[in-house]
Amino acid sequence: MTNLLHDFWIYLLPLAVFWGLFILSRKRQHQRSLAALNQAIASGMTEPASLHPVINPNRCLGCGSCIASCPEQSGHSVLGLIAGKSTLIGPSYCIGHGACAKACPQEAITLVFGTATRGIDIPEVKPNFESSVPGLFIAGELGGMGLIRNAIVQGCQALNAIRKLPGIGQGEQLDLVIVGAGPAGLAASLGALSHKLRFVTIEQDTLGGTVANFPRGKIVMTAPVEIPLLGRVNFRETTKEKLLEFWQGAEKKTKLKINYRERVEKIDRSGEGFVIKTDRQTYRSRSILLTLGRRGTPRKLDVSGEDLSKVVYKLIDPQEYRGKKVLVVGGGDSALEAATSIAAEEGTQVAISYRSASFSRAKQKNRQNVDEAAAAGRLQVLLASQVKEITPTHVEILHNEQTLRLENDAVIICAGGILPTPFLRECGVIVETKYGTL
Repeated sequence: MTNLLHDFWIYLLPLAVFWGLFILSRKRQHQRSLAALNQAIASGMTEPASLHPVINPNRCLGCGSCIASCPEQSGHSVLGLIAGKSTLIGPSYCIGHGACAKACPQEAITLVFGTATRGIDIPEVKPNFESSVPGLFIAGELGGMGLIRNAIVQGCQALNAIRKLPGIGQGEQLDLVIVGAGPAGLAASLGALSHKLRFVTIEQDTLGGTVANFPRGKIVMTAPVEIPLLGRVNFRETTKEKLLEFWQGAEKKTKLKINYRERVEKIDRSGEGFVIKTDRQTYRSRSILLTLGRRGTPRKLDVSGEDLSKVVYKLIDPQEYRGKKVLVVGGGDSALEAATSIAAEEGTQVAISYRSASFSRAKQKNRQNVDEAAAAGRLQVLLASQVKEITPTHVEILHNEQTLRLENDAVIICAGGILPTPFLRECGVIVETKYGTL
């Protein structure tokens, strides 16, 4: 009997210790995840920016496979375990990798756009990225995929579908007009070049699309991807500057021609193809690939003096504002990042004006940076304020029922953009507002 009890404890004790440690680990994970979720709720950061997971608790085993697979998890708390079930605890940090859904052994995760309270306009496209208008394709951020790697892959896949269209390589018209030179547009352009298609790439701004508008030094998450004419490119974690430098080198190396500072004004159907009118000329093409960003046309303040040359709608390089008096307008991440990065430059005097009483839409880290800059005296924060007038030497701002007059050298308006939804619908593309659906 003694030997039996001895053997029993030899086997039971390690099992009891293991089980106790497991329960303790789960409890701590639950507490950390719940704290992160509560912080996101308190900060108003509950709305995902793009594609994101919805988890069925009835199917979830709580195995944590989705958490381990998330590429963003090392830097942010995106997914966590609460009450033994996987939960999206950092919605604003989710950028639509979709790795969680692939990793789930129970198929408990569905990827969706929008939420019950915040709809997202998504154009209707087929699996080959052709829209409801035959011959007009959409890839990248405009289709809801803001992730760089996904946009590159979509650009290549759309190009391969376009090559199979009847009439490609025939007649006098172009085979393809690519609108946008961001990740998707650049990849498609290189693909068209490699297959010797007759094409034109149009970009209303500069190479890189939305990425080019990121603040200086911003980390851009990406991953290894196959790019036409360049082969497999092993990106892991890189900055905006390094990525743009790579793309500029690719443009030069392949002799790719991009028509910069050219904007599409109208697209009309013409037989089996299209007539594309820009602010420079008119093109006739068998097909079109739209790789536009979702920012669209910058939203303006509609105040006197907004047409002055010192007023811009994006930050390119904080260093160009050294020694200047700058006003940043807006309350989102781009505005806060612009204000704090300029405030870090030598000799600057920076103010940020926002119409609401708090920066509830911005990430917690950006709000902390603003608070630190304000506490250090590098940044003047004007909440619940409104710009009334911009002049060559100063700006007038209504704040707490008083009009402030600030000396000013430059104004950066980060008030978001008007989505190209009306343009798409004018082209005949069906656009659906997604409220938590795919």
